Amino acid sequence: MAERPTLHVAVLIERRAQPSPWEDWGFRIAEVCLDDGGFGAEARTLRDDGGFTQWLFPGLPVTLYRDEAEGYHLNLRTGQPVWFVMWRIDAEDASRAWPELVTASYHEAARLLDAQERVDNLPMPAEVRDWLQAFVDAHYTPAPKRRQRPASFIAPEHR
Repeated sequence: MAERPTLHVAVLIERRAQPSPWEDWGFRIAEVCLDDGGFGAEARTLRDDGGFTQWLFPGLPVTLYRDEAEGYHLNLRTGQPVWFVMWRIDAEDASRAWPELVTASYHEAARLLDAQERVDNLPMPAEVRDWLQAFVDAHYTPAPKRRQRPASFIAPEHR
């Protein structure tokens, strides 16, 4: 397996006009799919009828890093591994949004959420799960558990 294996994905974002009385626009990450280059290189609008819009953002890299192996392992242990998609709404035009990053690391997603970023998740297909599992098998080693003995078991002169 390559040192930093990478695959590319395309992200589909949907926007609805006035999903509630308090919002002008509502966004959701609708789909993440593998991108073998067939979607082209540029983001584009697939549908826009004024009330409902779909944008496709192709070519987003998902690169695996050895130091994130534990985060991938935790994602795989959930039973239904997911893509984590960090996305943003344009500060100057609140009717526009785009994906910034796609990852498979539970830890990376947690760091992004701690930084107040928007992160959604969608199910990962089986072939990607197998690819991720192969990387985890090759690079993840659980940290040894360190058991600390209670002070009552340590001789008074060694406490």
